[in-house]
Amino acid sequence: MATGLREGMASIAQKGLLQPKETMSETSQKSNSLYIGIPKEISFQENRIALTPLSVALLVNNGHKVVIETGAGVGSNFSDNDYSEQGAIIAFNKKDVFNADILVKIAPPTLEEVALMHKGQTLISALQMGGLKETYLKALLNKKINAICFENLRDEGNILSVVRAMSEIVGATSIFIAAEYLSNVTGGKGLMLGGFTGVPPTEIVILGAGTVGEYAARTALALGAEVKVFDSSIYRLRRLQNNLGSRVFTSVMQPIVLGKAITTCDVVIGAIRAKHGRSPCIVMEEMVTRMKPNSVVIDVSIDQGGCFETSEVTNHKDPVFRKHDVIHYCVPNIASRVPRTASYALTNIFTPILVDIGDMGGLMNVVWSKPGIREALYIYQGHLTNKDLANMYNLPYKDIELLVVSNQ
Repeated sequence: MATGLREGMASIAQKGLLQPKETMSETSQKSNSLYIGIPKEISFQENRIALTPLSVALLVNNGHKVVIETGAGVGSNFSDNDYSEQGAIIAFNKKDVFNADILVKIAPPTLEEVALMHKGQTLISALQMGGLKETYLKALLNKKINAICFENLRDEGNILSVVRAMSEIVGATSIFIAAEYLSNVTGGKGLMLGGFTGVPPTEIVILGAGTVGEYAARTALALGAEVKVFDSSIYRLRRLQNNLGSRVFTSVMQPIVLGKAITTCDVVIGAIRAKHGRSPCIVMEEMVTRMKPNSVVIDVSIDQGGCFETSEVTNHKDPVFRKHDVIHYCVPNIASRVPRTASYALTNIFTPILVDIGDMGGLMNVVWSKPGIREALYIYQGHLTNKDLANMYNLPYKDIELLVVSNQ
């Protein structure tokens, strides 16, 4: 019986009935394919990029077209070859990138870049609303740009996604910067940041109990440092205490307590943000003069004016200066110090949004279904959807709800 079965199977195999046949697999045609452009950043020392190669691969596999300007990823150590292998088109002419339907940038486009944009284009980038000029705003309006300000993107928990991600990176990185400038190699006092058996731990004072302050404290505590956090809000101090899961010295902005802590510590990190306008100046020059020699000041709030009276804006090439024998680090774009990590954090936010825009058939459908995108949309097809900006420059304002409904 077994012999007969084997002979029967052999006969079938000889006739080719068990041989695999080549067939054409059915592929769905993407009717709402996106054309996405990633230009090279020209802003000073901006090394981040909005999409990593693996994110490009995801978008391409979803039927979208991605064009990247040559050298755009070099600052984050991504080569043109990394992108082309994942299906991106490498453009050697900036105009080819600006022909895309959707532009994704890190820094706000300059007026020269706005001139290259075409009518009805969608822009996803930082727009820095606090410093937006009327001429710049009108240039975007005249081009009928759909402008999404990514600083205002919110997630399901109503958290500012990009701001939170960058703040986490900046908070942790500020501690590593402090460790670098405490060392003797950079002219510091020759201390190892943290604690060591038989040696008193490094003392770090953090001004501000927001995201930057929390992640700076978390990193410093992990290294064994003694951390003191000051903030004017009891709620933020309590939240930081609960999130860290360990006891840390916290205090409101009591001048005598703050002054004593700053004059005896090794590192002070200023991470106080203002909701509107300039950040408050907390530490006066007289207090800085009483700090220990070769102490380190890191003013994370310098992009909003700084919270130290002695702060002056520096850059990554010349990041520090000395004042009253205290080392000051006042670089406004700390996240660009670790651009590859920052790019991974950004692409995790932007890629799902781009996929949703494609799957849902357009920007306005995503705006309708995702409140976080709705809050970030500042201009839609030449209509200003931000009331504060409209009032500031006396420009026409359109309610986003009316625009969404009329588009349905």
